[in-house]
Amino acid sequence: MTSERTRHTPTHDAEAVQIFVESGSVTIIGDRWGSPADSAPIVMLHGGGQTRHSWDRSAKALAEQGREVCTFDSRGHGDSSWAPDGNYALDGFVDDLVAILATLPAKPVLIGASLGGITSLCVAGEHPDLASALVMVDVVVDVEPEGIDRIKTFMTDHIDGFASLEEVADAIAAYNPTRRRPKNLDGLRKNVRLREDGRWYWHWDPAFIASDDDEPRRHTDPARLTAAARQVTIPTLIVRGGKSDVVSDSGIASMKALVPHAEIADVSAAGHMVAGDDNQVFAGAIEEFLARHAL
Repeated sequence: MTSERTRHTPTHDAEAVQIFVESGSVTIIGDRWGSPADSAPIVMLHGGGQTRHSWDRSAKALAEQGREVCTFDSRGHGDSSWAPDGNYALDGFVDDLVAILATLPAKPVLIGASLGGITSLCVAGEHPDLASALVMVDVVVDVEPEGIDRIKTFMTDHIDGFASLEEVADAIAAYNPTRRRPKNLDGLRKNVRLREDGRWYWHWDPAFIASDDDEPRRHTDPARLTAAARQVTIPTLIVRGGKSDVVSDSGIASMKALVPHAEIADVSAAGHMVAGDDNQVFAGAIEEFLARHAL
């Protein structure tokens, strides 16, 4: 079941329609950019610890080209509800995406970063009739443990929140020192919540990271993803950050063995957060892929 309401997005001076999808015991919140068109709709899923707003620039650009684009907050993230049973295993995210796709009038192009990418991969392999194409952004089945550990450390180091937006910016800069620090910190408000204790907290349920000591395996499930990858037949693109510590040459090679028809696009100036690090090149890679396959 879906519902929607129009909201203004001041960051981009554009109108987006906020949409709601019920998936079991959770409500998934998203934004719809653009209007239905002859081309395939696009569904964009963010990485763990992010929100749908990580896609705002990309979604807006695609919508301005006549695309219909839907971005969603994953369960326990952003404005979507927290899982009442603490279910942040891969099953929960996959079930939510299947529920989302059931509301669409046509098979979409799935674009997923990190956790959103492996969720999309799982659905593309296990439910081959639900999507028209797959784009995985800086994620493969065999990710680099060091990169995953660095992400987990970044997330768990600040469970107790921040005293100010300046501290939030400091933490992001320490994790990604090559990205330009914003002069105006108001944009960070989309990623944190100000609670009654006066501190800012990440915009996701702490149970997402804290409920399992083996968090990388809980969310990725390599055996399941390997089986799913072998079943992917739709056009597939892997967008890799050239400076990423999550995806390596060997990871790409093993992914090509699983999905031989997969195409690779390198964004040389980007790290793991590809769209945020170099949105222009990222958007170009997506546009070229869509054009090649007449999607």
